[in-house]
Amino acid sequence: MIVLGIDTSTAVTSVAIGTENSILGTTSFAGVRKHDDVVPAVEQLLSWTGHELANVNGVAVGLGPGLYTGLRVGVEAGKALAQVLNVPIVGIASLDVLAFGVHQTLRTVLAVMDARRKEVFFARYRTVHGGVMREGEYRVATPVALAAELEAAREEVLLVGDGAILYRQELEVSGHIEVAPAPFAHPWASALVTLAAPRFIREETDRLQDVVPLYLRKTDAEISWDQRARGASA
Repeated sequence: MIVLGIDTSTAVTSVAIGTENSILGTTSFAGVRKHDDVVPAVEQLLSWTGHELANVNGVAVGLGPGLYTGLRVGVEAGKALAQVLNVPIVGIASLDVLAFGVHQTLRTVLAVMDARRKEVFFARYRTVHGGVMREGEYRVATPVALAAELEAAREEVLLVGDGAILYRQELEVSGHIEVAPAPFAHPWASALVTLAAPRFIREETDRLQDVVPLYLRKTDAEISWDQRARGASA
């Protein structure tokens, strides 16, 4: 079956198509993205690989956490395509996709994404045969707080993601910690397709209404509203 993957959780939008056996094509672009950017990228990728939208049998989307506007765009575009094509959909956390990109390491993996506001989204994983298994919850913290946890743990850890690269100086607190290079900095849609394809085959898909962005914290608008409300009640 042909799976279309879309992830817009970071500053890089990634789109890929593939099957349970191989990735047929992938493309990515950086910068502010809108719904009108994602869908043409999908169509262009299909054209490059000799496929039509009607050939797609399932849609996989990265759920985040991530930057609010961009993340919402990707999730909504994926849901719209699944609905128009009348095909099943699978949502996977973007931190899981990011960690899967380095699943061949023998170290503990910490997927770390830039959350802006001098914070990071992160989750811890251990590698298993053919993939990774998350240990604990998806979290948000300052790089300093995360560095303190890493220093206390004293274990061999591979940090992966744009947050790890951005805050390398704060996070590399010992020789036990290594930051994965830039090619692994984003949750690529090719990894998303690889993770999602077996779920489509097993028919472990999601209801359309259950595919929603994973934010972990309030949006800037909600924070501004809370601040105004506290000021009004003071």
